[in-house]
Amino acid sequence: MIVLDGTSLTCAEVAAIGRRQAQVAIGAAGRTRAAAAAAAARTLTADRAVYGLTTGVGANKIMQVGPGDVQEAGLRLARSHASGAGPLLTPEVCLAMLAVRANQIAAGGAGVDPGVLDALAECVNRALLPPARRYGAIGTGDLAALSVTALCLLGERDWRPSGAGAAEPGPAGPDFVAEDVGGRTPRFALDPRDMLAFLSSNAATLAEAAIACHDLSALLSAGTVLAALGHLAIGASAEPYAEAVQRARAHPGQVRVAADLRALITSGASSAALIQDSYGYRALPQVHGAAVDALGHATQVVARDLNAAAENPLVDVAGERLWHNGNFHTTYVTLALDAVRAAVFQAASLSTARLAALLDNRATGLTPFLAHDTSPSSGLMIVEYAAHSALADILRLAAPATLGSAVLSIGAEEHAGFGTQAAWSATGVVAAYRVVLACELVGAIRALRLRGRRPAAGPLRLAFDHADGALPGGLTDRPLDGDLAVAEQLLDAMADVLPG
Repeated sequence: MIVLDGTSLTCAEVAAIGRRQAQVAIGAAGRTRAAAAAAAARTLTADRAVYGLTTGVGANKIMQVGPGDVQEAGLRLARSHASGAGPLLTPEVCLAMLAVRANQIAAGGAGVDPGVLDALAECVNRALLPPARRYGAIGTGDLAALSVTALCLLGERDWRPSGAGAAEPGPAGPDFVAEDVGGRTPRFALDPRDMLAFLSSNAATLAEAAIACHDLSALLSAGTVLAALGHLAIGASAEPYAEAVQRARAHPGQVRVAADLRALITSGASSAALIQDSYGYRALPQVHGAAVDALGHATQVVARDLNAAAENPLVDVAGERLWHNGNFHTTYVTLALDAVRAAVFQAASLSTARLAALLDNRATGLTPFLAHDTSPSSGLMIVEYAAHSALADILRLAAPATLGSAVLSIGAEEHAGFGTQAAWSATGVVAAYRVVLACELVGAIRALRLRGRRPAAGPLRLAFDHADGALPGGLTDRPLDGDLAVAEQLLDAMADVLPG
């Protein structure tokens, strides 16, 4: 059970929630903060102009809401902004979004009725999804996705179940009325005066960013293990990983990766064939370590926003003030994710270089492409093409979202963070990097088999035995798509053996 208290939600927990590996509960302290903010909001908004409550939004901020029209204006806001386009958000992102928004409200500062927390938690625990769509945000608030969520809470739209029943709504209408939702449908009479306070969040963007950060952490760990397997297969030198080398240029990620490699290969290392190995092994701590550091920073940035009261307006309970502000802007997240994607491209590029070395008979002394000795045989030749195809996708997705620009709402909103697009691209990088690593794993295991070499007892031996038992054997030319699919499924297990 993950407690949503507004202060401690992590990227790993967001991923577990989205994948239905954990349920949620609302923390008492978070509920108290949300209630205090809601009470303060009622007082602070009673006799002053408030954006989105007594005024319109965007360029309509200059327009006043009539004294008797506050309720209807809030409903119009939610209905008009529930206008996303394109495919539905994935179930894991939708569930994670609900949990993130609940956690943000529990941080205090939104001013939304705290009763909504229980409704959101119930939807998460029953895996009920709003029919939110992909397009509609540019890093200044997931207004379309959260507007649909608000309408589901009010009963104007229907939740849809996660899993097989969560199909795309049909052309006859936008709602999906599910037979297998079961029991009472979660609803909450969200006060229309709270509408902008509920909508003003990047919860969907942060949910996707958190899941991507969690997944990339596992893949980078797996990448270190695969590199160690290839190191043993090719007989590379361990000198580049020496402590003295790392102390001379002590970037944290570089030091960590080198230490992991020393722990993995020490017991199974052989005498190096060359004084200077290719960059795939010699520069591994410097390149892979940079990705580890970039991801560590991004994970911290995303976690900070998961637990932030980044509300506009912000209800300052202690100061008894209401602050209009720009905390909705996602530049921090965008920049951090842009750096991660670029760093992962570098790490993935080095993975393809190691695969090339494994397939090169001049480097291994084995058959070209680790093929059957009946000539000509192609062996793993096409696997290298698959790896580079995925690498090309990472290159495309590494284009910085930070360089985007937008002027919207008749010029009232003249800048955007594009954190949403940065998060989407990070998700794409996860899938492509998984393919690159699967190709390297297939190559490393085949090379070790051909050499008749197994790592000595220890974590690397565990990784080898797991992969050796799962990947098909034999050298006869055959379709390898099944091997690569199995290798992708093995990557989490590879990451789990990394010491520490």
